[in-house]
Formats: sequence, C-alpha cells, structure tokens
Amino acid sequence: MKDSELKRLLEQTQEVAKSVGAFIRKERQHFDVKNVEHKGFNDLVSYVDKEAERQIVDHLSTIFPEAGFITEEGTNTTRSEVFNWVIDPLDGTTNFIHGIPVFSVSIALMERDEVILGVVYEINLHECFYAIKGGGAFCNETPIQVSSAPNLAASLIATGFPYYNFEQIDKYLAALKSLMQSTHGLRRFGSAAVDLAYVASGRLEGFFEYNLNSYDVAAGALIVQEAGGKVTDFLGGGDYIFGRQIVATNSKIHDEFLIELNRIWSA
Repeated sequence: MKDSELKRLLEQTQEVAKSVGAFIRKERQHFDVKNVEHKGFNDLVSYVDKEAERQIVDHLSTIFPEAGFITEEGTNTTRSEVFNWVIDPLDGTTNFIHGIPVFSVSIALMERDEVILGVVYEINLHECFYAIKGGGAFCNETPIQVSSAPNLAASLIATGFPYYNFEQIDKYLAALKSLMQSTHGLRRFGSAAVDLAYVASGRLEGFFEYNLNSYDVAAGALIVQEAGGKVTDFLGGGDYIFGRQIVATNSKIHDEFLIELNRIWSA
C-alpha cells in the first residue's frame, strides 16, 4: 500500500474512532446495568459494545472495502487474504459498565501478518493515539515517545488481572509480588489498549499480560513500536498478536523485564 493511501486511511480511521467514542460517551451518561449480558464467566458485553462495533464496521467497509475483519463481537467475520481490520469497539467494557473512566476504541489494520496502522482513542480524556508503520507515533497530533527510564527499578508497570481464566494465577501472583518490590509500582487500568498507549507516550515503562486477544493489542502494539518501544511475547519472540501474551516496554528495560518474568513463569 502506498504511503499516501495509508495516511488517508489513518485520518479516516481516527475520525471513525472519535465518532464511535462520542456515541459510547453519550450512552455512558444513562447506561443501565440491566443491559449487561454475559458471554462467559465475568466476560461482559452490552448493546453499546455491539452497536459501536457495527458502526465501526460500517464506516471501515465504506472507506476500505477490500479489507476483511477480525472483530470482538463478531459483527463481521469475513477475512481477507491480504488486509484485515482488527477491532475492539469498547476495550474496558467492565470499566464502562461500572462507570470507571478508562475505556477506549481500538482499531488496527493488518497487511497479512503485519500491523500497518493503529488507532487507540481513549474516550474519557479525548486522547487519540495513532501510528502507521514507519511513520512515528502521535497523540492528538503531537509526537510521542517512550520513556528513557534505564531499568526496572526506575519503572512503572501496568498489567491486567485474570478475570475468568485462572490457570496461571499462582505464577501471576508471584510476578506481581516480585514487581511490587523491584519497580516504582504496578497499575491495573482495565484497558490493554490504553496500557499500551501509555507505554508509547512514556507514562508507563512497561506492560505485560497473558490471555489477551488480537483486538486487545494490535493497534497499541504498533503505536508502542513506532514510539521507540519494544513488543514481544513472554519468550522474546514475535507471537504477541495472536499468541495471547504480550510484553511491551520502552526497550531499555525489556531484557531485564523478560528475565524476571520468565524466572517466575518457567518455575
């Protein structure tokens, strides 16, 4: 895809994310928890998630009809051999339901197995983080970059707590115990897309989580990389989009972070 075409798509995707974000923000003002459905144990969804995804799919189908879709709510599951949109219409649904103001719209575009465009719109602060492959990372038109913290001891780390798959709970708690004692602290915001955007903008030095899906991380991972950060799976490899585990850092702490994480995870 030509750079000019990708830049045009980026601008249009930002507008889609902001438009759908405005819909979500409006619905939050009068949202009733009676409208919550359960996809599985502690896996919540509402009409807002579904309608937001429908709007995103409709808009993206118009601006780039050649692309297929990977969607959280299954609004459109038609895949393309080359281009696919990867969409989380409301990342942080539990926060949204409970009125906690950390949730976002996450939209990525993949060309085969590579993410080439990413937009994360944090709805409550009106912050739009975005990047295209090779074009740097931005928030509301201002360039962003990862932090310069040199080691874990100088780092603030984010993660996500397991909420339905507890198979690795003991290892997870051991990792939290270790990081509590070796960093500036841990944060759990409840939106992986926002966590990654905050690593990209230097607010956090690192983020890790397991049991995530492609639509949780695709956009944010590209934004981190374009901001100068590093993204891998737990073993330091590249299987973080579909491999259900991710470590994203400012690059400087990455090796130290992986060593400590794997010391615990492989025990």
